[in-house]
Amino acid sequence: MQRARCYLLGESAVVLELEPPVTLESQQRIWGLVQRLADVPAVVEVIPGMNNITVTLRDPATSALNAIERLQRWWEESEAVTLESRLIEIPVIYGGEHGPDLAEVARHTGLSERQVVERHADADYIVYFIGFQPGFPYLGGLPASLATPRRAEPRLEVPAGSVGIGGGQTGIYPLSTPGGWQIIGRTDLRLFDPQRQPATLLQPGDRVRFVPSKEGVC
Repeated sequence: MQRARCYLLGESAVVLELEPPVTLESQQRIWGLVQRLADVPAVVEVIPGMNNITVTLRDPATSALNAIERLQRWWEESEAVTLESRLIEIPVIYGGEHGPDLAEVARHTGLSERQVVERHADADYIVYFIGFQPGFPYLGGLPASLATPRRAEPRLEVPAGSVGIGGGQTGIYPLSTPGGWQIIGRTDLRLFDPQRQPATLLQPGDRVRFVPSKEGVC
């Protein structure tokens, strides 16, 4: 079992943080802990992250220490939970103006641009959690051969729909925003739409496949 530590965050929240590595099993156990905390009266909100969970409390002055002890115990008792999932295919135009960092990823990994696209699109991904922006999916399952550090200088604007690699993860920018991930392609799908119910296209536990467009490298 991965070791975990709990600590206070600011004046109203408690964090449970796991030691590396990030694994699907540990994320499934985090999902289970989220479900268990959902009905606790002292809890305002539960925010799952990658190898961590943040819990905001109604009355932190009197419940914080108890929450830390309880979170630690519940983690040790937790079991992996498999969420209801869907297979979502994401059409992507790789390279060119849609993927300005594809060449850099190829250079860093020692692969050709076509090989980067093929390996990225051949993998099966799991949505570990939604964060950073509304609808931004942090996906587990990126082939280790594609891992590439973030850009030394983040862009001031990354277009909505951009598909990027940041370290050992891949993700999709739902909205235009500054960002430092290596952008290898773009999709026209809207990952976040406040008029839609639910507003986010992807949910934790969903499976994702990227489908290269004929307009791109492949």
